[in-house]
Amino acid sequence: MSLYLEKARRVKLMAFDIDGVMTDGRLYFSPAGDELKAFFSRDGLGLKMLAKSGVRIAIITGRDSPIVLRRAENLGISLVRQGVEDKRAAMADLLRDEALDYSQAGYMGDDVVDLAVMAACAFSATVPDAHPLVRRQADYLADAPAGAGAVREVCEVLLQAQDHWDSVMAAYRP
Repeated sequence: MSLYLEKARRVKLMAFDIDGVMTDGRLYFSPAGDELKAFFSRDGLGLKMLAKSGVRIAIITGRDSPIVLRRAENLGISLVRQGVEDKRAAMADLLRDEALDYSQAGYMGDDVVDLAVMAACAFSATVPDAHPLVRRQADYLADAPAGAGAVREVCEVLLQAQDHWDSVMAAYRP
């Protein structure tokens, strides 16, 4: 088994950044000043499948945006931390609340603000256009781009590593 699969096997809580991971990283603002984000529906299904397998899903993001809360609610994600400057500390709080530790945690980020939390977790992942330091830190580098399948790809890696792929997929097969 590949090293990244061995690490992914231990994950009980997987956290994701938003901008540059769940989205393409661009910030859109309406003429009225409202922030807009585009999310990929297949990433959302991947998150739902991963949650169904028993892995807790969390969002940790540096920006504070009502649209993130709406997306999280839509996906059934209750563990959301926004406006976070210290993502490692935010992860520590989540893990404490969930009675877990870093050896059971994973994180997917794309920029240098994500390095500390990625280094602390048992498993880390990133997107193809992530900062070079983040790509070097990551256990898994997605082939799919940010906001267009990278999250789904990582969810499927976790499902396969934890031997949940077949049981989760059974719900979708004829």
